[in-house]
Amino acid sequence: MKLKEIKSDIAWATPKRVVIHGLDLCDEIVGKLDFGQMAFLQIFGRLPADDNELRMFNAMMVILVEHGITPSSLATRMTYCGAPEAVQAAVAAGLLGLGSVFVGSLDNAARLLQESLPGQEVGDDVDMNALAADIVAGYRSRKEILPGIGHPFHKPIDPRAPALFKVAQETGFDGPYIRLMVALGEQATQQAKRPLPVNVTGAMAAVASEMGISWKICRGLAVAARSVGLVGHILEEMRQPMAETLYLRIEHEASAHLRPADEA
Repeated sequence: MKLKEIKSDIAWATPKRVVIHGLDLCDEIVGKLDFGQMAFLQIFGRLPADDNELRMFNAMMVILVEHGITPSSLATRMTYCGAPEAVQAAVAAGLLGLGSVFVGSLDNAARLLQESLPGQEVGDDVDMNALAADIVAGYRSRKEILPGIGHPFHKPIDPRAPALFKVAQETGFDGPYIRLMVALGEQATQQAKRPLPVNVTGAMAAVASEMGISWKICRGLAVAARSVGLVGHILEEMRQPMAETLYLRIEHEASAHLRPADEA
């Protein structure tokens, strides 16, 4: 049996050159492209078409970099506390906790949008409110969590969603996927009779869909963005440690009921 050819179109290197998507790393990228442009190049295989496309992409990536002391940042800090020689392990520990509850719901929300509005049906002729009502009703009947909707802390709105949608309006990326996501938030709130706002991953999913990014890679966007934030948490842990204090406090409080009263 003939073996399939092994090939990659991303980059190639020789002793004297490194070329990435047709651009010479040393002559055409270093000192000329910023981090956002480089990330865009890796994902799309081309540079942004204009400033609006770059601004929208940057806004989408920046908005998920940081969210304070979360399970992922705690995992990073705790791992660094136990293995300060392995910064990469601390970042990886935080990233491994990104899933359907925190950050990682981005891909599920994007999949919902893209499967609800497949390419041939995207347009102004779709009744977004009716479509959203049917989708929400379906999720409620199955007792499933609607991805991209609701937040345990940010109520009645997640301020990051309107901030991202504002950039979409200003850059020309305010299209059907965003309209459907907004409608989903409105319908979810109406049917549940409690605030269920579009959250940041729902907003990112809508923008990513507008930019033509497949839902299959969207969680990778979340991972790439949050990894930068986790490096920041490691730096702060170096300067202002909290992991050991948290560990000792939790160990003491969690086992207090087991100790004799005169030793507590």
